[in-house]
Amino acid sequence: MGNAGPEPENLLVILPFREPTEVFERIKKNHPHIKITFKELMSTDTPWKGIEEIPKEIYKDATILVTLSALPPSPEDCPELQLIHFFSAGTNHIANSPIYTSTTIPLTTSSGIHGPQISEWVILTALAHSHYYSLLHSWQVDHNWGKGSNEPILNTLKDKAGERLAVLGYGSIGRQVARVGKAMGMDVIAYTASPRTTPESKHDRGFIVPGTGDPDGSIPSAWYSGLDKKSLHNFLSQGIDHLLISVPLTKETTHFIAEEEFKILGKNNAFISNISRGQIIKQSALIESLKKYADNDPLKRGDGGGGLRGAALDVADPEPLPKDDPLWDAPNCIITPHISGLGSAYVDRAFQVLEVNLDRREKGEKMINVVDRKRGY
Repeated sequence: MGNAGPEPENLLVILPFREPTEVFERIKKNHPHIKITFKELMSTDTPWKGIEEIPKEIYKDATILVTLSALPPSPEDCPELQLIHFFSAGTNHIANSPIYTSTTIPLTTSSGIHGPQISEWVILTALAHSHYYSLLHSWQVDHNWGKGSNEPILNTLKDKAGERLAVLGYGSIGRQVARVGKAMGMDVIAYTASPRTTPESKHDRGFIVPGTGDPDGSIPSAWYSGLDKKSLHNFLSQGIDHLLISVPLTKETTHFIAEEEFKILGKNNAFISNISRGQIIKQSALIESLKKYADNDPLKRGDGGGGLRGAALDVADPEPLPKDDPLWDAPNCIITPHISGLGSAYVDRAFQVLEVNLDRREKGEKMINVVDRKRGY
C-alpha cells in the first residue's frame, strides 16, 4: 500500500485582523490536508483582552490553534489540540491559563518577526532624542527658521559612532538592533541569561527575517550572562551609552532594572530603550533618575547628576498607562503605546513561522520558537 499522507488537521485561527485570505490559500496549497476556520476577535483597550467571549465549543475539534491571546477555558475544551502558535513574541500574558499550567501542548511564538520594525523604532526614538527633534519640529510648527547653525544646543549633538550599545537580552530583536547599531559605528555588547561560550552557542536558532539580525552571533565585541545581580552589574558597568532592554518578562526579570542599576547606568548618563515589558523596569526609579539628570543638565552647566539622559519606552506598567501617571511628565522621556512591533508585514511573517513548523511537524523534525514553560519563554 502507498503512503497515506498526513492525517487531516483542523486549524483554528482567532486574531484581531481581517481574514488573511492570501496566506490561507498558501497554507492550503502546501498543506491540503489542513482545514482552516477563521474567527476575527478585535481587542479592547486592555492589552490581550478581546471584545467578546469566544464560545468554548469552537475549540472542540481544533488540532492547531493560532491566536494572540484567546485560549480554551480548560484542557477539557480542546481534546484534540496538538499545537498553539501565538502571534506575540512572548507568552507571559497567558502564563496563568490552565492551558499553559496544566497541559503539555506545544506552544510556539512569533519571535523573530519583530526585529526589522522594532529596531527602526529604537533607532528612530534614540535619534529623535539626540538630534533634538522636538525643538526642530516646534520651529516648523511655528513657521520659524530658528537660529539654524547658530543654535547653541545643536552644536552639542553627539552622533552614534564610537558609542557603546548594550543589548540586555540578545534575541532576535536585540540582534537586529545590534546590526543597525554596528552599521552606525557603535560598539555592541550582549547579555544573555545563560553563558554563550562557544561559537555554536551564539547562533540564532529561531525564525530570522532574511537579511536581518545576527545569525551567527558575530556582532558583539563581548558577551555577558547571568540572572544574578553581580553579573548584571558587571555588564551595566561597561561604559554603556545606550541600553536596549529586550529580555522576556519572567519572575527573575521583574524589576530587573531598578535603583541600583540606574545608579550604575547614570555614571555614564546612559540612554535606555525598553521594548520588552514595562514591569522589567521599576518606573518610580526611572523617573527619579531622569529627574536627576534634568536638574543637573550639562547644557546648563550641570554635571548630569548621575542620572539617565533620556529614555524611550514602548511599554509601561500598567498598560494602558493612566492619564495621571507621573511617567508621562518624566523629563527627556519618549513614550509610545506598545506599537513598535506593528507593520504591514506582521501577519504574513507570523504565519511564516507557523508554516515552518507545519513543515517540520510533517517531517518529524524539531520545531522552532517552542516555549519552555519552566523558563517562561
